[in-house]
Order: sequence, then structure tokens, then C-alpha cells
Amino acid sequence: MPDPLKLLPNLRRGVLAFRDTPGRAGRVVRLEHVREVLVAGDLHGNLENFRRLLVTADLARNPERHLVLQEVVHGTFTYPTGGDRSHQLLDLAVTLKMRYPRQVHFLLGNHELSQWTRRRIAKGDADLNEEFNQGVRTAYGDHADEILAVYDQVFAVAPLLLLTPNRVCLAHSAPNGNKLDAFSLAALEQDPLPESELLPGGSAHSLVWGRDTREENIAAFLEKVEADWLLSGHIPCEDGWERANSRQIILDTLGHPAAACLFPTDQPTTLDDLASRVFLL
Repeated sequence: MPDPLKLLPNLRRGVLAFRDTPGRAGRVVRLEHVREVLVAGDLHGNLENFRRLLVTADLARNPERHLVLQEVVHGTFTYPTGGDRSHQLLDLAVTLKMRYPRQVHFLLGNHELSQWTRRRIAKGDADLNEEFNQGVRTAYGDHADEILAVYDQVFAVAPLLLLTPNRVCLAHSAPNGNKLDAFSLAALEQDPLPESELLPGGSAHSLVWGRDTREENIAAFLEKVEADWLLSGHIPCEDGWERANSRQIILDTLGHPAAACLFPTDQPTTLDDLASRVFLL
């Protein structure tokens, strides 16, 4: 476990790196000077799958490759004395952003949003927010509150949506049909993001919580964000990934099999082409 006194400066530098990401407008990033993107689905604290992603990404030797991570907190990996260990993956993701500020992106998911806004999220009888807090206290003791406060700063600047030059949208999910009329890309580009956008009915909340994969809904969402294709997470996939419709692929990188997609961004693409570039870790 890292020394919290050494971890804190790295986390704070990571916060600045998120804020200074090229192409950033509020919580939207339009990727620039990028040749290809490696995007993962939900990770939920799975350090082994994260390690495999890093090996594939090989960012140091591929300076025009970008790595997109999503939903790293709240998992089943726990400390013997209690508490969720997924904060370890958050530490690594933010530190990686600090090391490769242009190439690394962390998409906020519904679990990070719930942790940040203190809106209870549960699995069975377990309060996942409190399990996460307990894990941080187990790991960092007297420095836990300070580290949790910096995590909030990370959640406050991490992007919600990325757009590639070849019109692929990367987001945790898409709003349900009954929320889509109220959804606004311009709302997500505000800095800071108004609190109302984080609450049920707001654009950020509906973006990360939606599960409506109907063809017509995803087509309408993509028109709103000026993209043709959607790569998302949020929905578990038995085979690690699935085509949800003719415009969307869902990636799941939590368990085994775990899927990711490495695709070029400097040329036009299709869903068939994106699907052909999905691979299992």
C-alpha cells in the first residue's frame, strides 16, 4: 500500500491533469492528435484486468494511443478486516493520468457519481459507498479523510463523455428514452457542472444511469452528441461484450471473459469494424 503522504501529491497532480486535458470542455473531451484508442468497460477494482490493459496499451511506446478506463470503484475485492479495496484501482488510474496526462482518460460511471454525491448505492444489504470509505480507512488510517476529499476532486473533474475524430462516442451509458429530451451536451460542457445536472433528471445523472439500448433511443442520443457510434459499459455481458443494437457496443471488463476495444480514430469506421477490434483480455 502506498505511503499516503506520497500518494496525496500524486492524486492532486492527477486532478490538475484531468482539468488540463487537451480538448476538454467541462466534462466533455474531444480527443485531439490521437491515432487510436483502447477503451475498457467497467473494472470495479479488478487490478489484474487493469494490469492486462496496461500491457496492451504500452503507452510509453505508443504516444499516439489513448487509454480510456471507466467505473473503477465499488467491487467485490475486500480487506480481511472489512472494506472495499477498489480505491487501489482509483489510485492507480489517477496516478497513470498524472504520468500520461494527454493519453489517459477516466470516464465517470454511476458508481463514482453515487460515491461523490453521497447518494446511497447498494448491493443486497451492503452500502457500497460506506464499504468504499471503510476500505480507504483500512488502508490509510488517519489520512483517510484527506484522501477521500481528493477523490471527490477527481470525480469533480473526470470526463463524462469522450468524442473521437471519427465520430465515436465513449460514455458509460446513454440516457433512457424518457430522459433524453432533457439531456444536453451543452449542459455537460459547463465548468463547473451545476449540481442540478448531477441529480435525477439532470444530464450527467441520466447519462450514467440509463439502460435503454433500443435502436431508436441510441440513434437519438448519438444525434445529440454529434456522433455515429457508441462504445459504453454499465451493463454486464456474459461474453465480455455485446452488440446492443446497430449503433452501440457494450464492453464489460470486470470478470472473465473481459473485453476491450482497440480502434483507430484517424479514419472512418463502422460498427462492424469496431466489433472486429474487440478482444478478450
